[in-house]
Amino acid sequence: MMAAMPHRVLLADDDRAIRESLVRALDLEGYHVTEVSDGVGALATARRDEFDVIVLDVMMPGVDGLGVCRVLRAESDPTPILMLTARVETPDRVAGLDAGADDYLPKPFELDELLARLRALLRRTSSEPDARRTLRLGELAVDPAARRVWWQGTEIPLSKTEFDLLELLVRNAGIVLDRTTIYQRIWGYEFGADSKNLAVYIGYLRRKLEQAGATGLIHTVRGVGYSVRPA
Repeated sequence: MMAAMPHRVLLADDDRAIRESLVRALDLEGYHVTEVSDGVGALATARRDEFDVIVLDVMMPGVDGLGVCRVLRAESDPTPILMLTARVETPDRVAGLDAGADDYLPKPFELDELLARLRALLRRTSSEPDARRTLRLGELAVDPAARRVWWQGTEIPLSKTEFDLLELLVRNAGIVLDRTTIYQRIWGYEFGADSKNLAVYIGYLRRKLEQAGATGLIHTVRGVGYSVRPA
């Protein structure tokens, strides 16, 4: 039996001590790590090679982590991105999600938590249950295999997390999914009662759907969670 290929990680952090420490730790965990020290190097490397996950520090010289994230998403790069940030205030975390990151981890962090976040991102990438048929909700079409979405025949570009969230809701159309369930299914763990991640991504989805003409698909059930119903 052939051994599984190691997951490829692109690590971008201008702090040499942190970078070297993470490279050693990830190597021991069986990851294949490519390290760069700034945003320019991160963009060049991400464009040149394929990775399973990208770890980006927010504060880097030249092009910062948010800039790298925005550029990659604008180029339709779906690689999961974990942001590392010393900024712990909610607006700063929301900025990372706004830029297209899939998750964030405040500094200082425990190595075990970073590894758990990476495993969760990689599970989401590799698990595509029942991905062969196109899902339909009225005029909305979701193709899980191709990871593409259309409204009345016009494609709606979505980030990886936006797509995962919409697919989950459409697969459970008419059912109210509570926040805990959504966090577990999309992020792999519960963020905590004060987390804004889910509300941020619901906002992204609503805006993109509405811009395409799909209004009123996502419904908020106050104090419970979210559901989708045909417009």
